[in-house]
Amino acid sequence: MYRLKYDQAAEAVHEAMPPAASEALTLALADTCRDPLASTEPYGEEDEYMRMVITEHAFAVLLIGHTLKTVTVLQINYLG
Repeated sequence: MYRLKYDQAAEAVHEAMPPAASEALTLALADTCRDPLASTEPYGEEDEYMRMVITEHAFAVLLIGHTLKTVTVLQINYLG
């Protein structure tokens, strides 16, 4: 199991999202903490460190730290 961490700006965006969109992103991030590579998409080039989680109303850019088992949310974009 990986530990979830947030950039402060990304956390503020997540907290400001409408409840349904926020919950969907929360559940997707929980899946990411269980299996970061299977539950995310590559961000840019195919690699195992920079990833994206995509929901119907948002996407998040993630940094996967395999050594320390962390998932850091770097950016969240709410699509409305």
